[in-house]
Amino acid sequence: MKKVNLAVLGATGLVGGTILKVLEERDFPLGNLYLFSSKRSAGEKLEFRGKEYTVEELKEDSFDRDMDIALFAAGGAISEVYAPIAAEKGIVVVDNSSVFRMVEDIPLVVPEINSEDIGSNKIIANPNCSTTQSVLPLKPLYDRYGIKRVIYSTYQAVSGSGLGGIKDLEEGNVEFYPHQIQGNALPHIDVFLDNGYTKEEMKMIDETKKILKDDSIEITATTVRIPVLYGHSVSINVELEKEFDLDEVKELLANFPGLELRDDVKKNLYPMALDVAGKDEVLVGRIRRDFSVENGLNLWVVADNIRKGAATNAVQIAEEVAKGL
Repeated sequence: MKKVNLAVLGATGLVGGTILKVLEERDFPLGNLYLFSSKRSAGEKLEFRGKEYTVEELKEDSFDRDMDIALFAAGGAISEVYAPIAAEKGIVVVDNSSVFRMVEDIPLVVPEINSEDIGSNKIIANPNCSTTQSVLPLKPLYDRYGIKRVIYSTYQAVSGSGLGGIKDLEEGNVEFYPHQIQGNALPHIDVFLDNGYTKEEMKMIDETKKILKDDSIEITATTVRIPVLYGHSVSINVELEKEFDLDEVKELLANFPGLELRDDVKKNLYPMALDVAGKDEVLVGRIRRDFSVENGLNLWVVADNIRKGAATNAVQIAEEVAKGL
């Protein structure tokens, strides 16, 4: 594989910093590395593979150099302006914001599921963190049994809000969130829409359908912020199209790339947020029938929202792109 000239936007942020860590861990075939941030953070020094890099202020001419891939982790406002600029110069953009996820001709990719969708596109969207960990166990179930309906209930860590959410939890502030997060649970992630759902809830609904390529699946969601630093937990209730064998379901999940089965309640073994910090695997457990509906199934799914939910998935996409360069 050729050496890849790579840019990271938002390099001093929570996701951007984790992207650099993941690139190093996975031994990404890196050529030149360019780090960008806002004017406020420009000039900071970051170390990568034993070499010191100076973070540059992002400008319109920042992409006027030899770059192959740009990983955007600087927020939607930046992506909206600068991703098209980079793409026009032939740079493949992997974007972590929600700006391009539901644009029809832009692929929304979880590499274990639909890496073939990347194709020759110059902008590739990284899904919402809670969507990414949820579609991984849904994919093998969808392929084997079909899915009629999904009910998502999430328990999401404050790191999903970035450094502001972490600060509110650690310091007991009420600055980033509208209410205290310490000792509390907020059924409010992102803005409320006219239909009564939050934007986060609609992201999960719409993105799941796009990734699985099936608009006929009935999906609803309630997303909740809880006082945990890292690790989103999702209760997934699935109504399958066909009858299923519980042992076969567990085998399908255990063997699917990116998933790790933790399901032995006799030993109190099930996925927990404390188990996933710093891990790329999505843990699945508490697998059981829902006896209230025909072909009903319950899953409990936990993942590090900053890694697989954002940084690692973006790097995996970049790895797929690099294969075609």
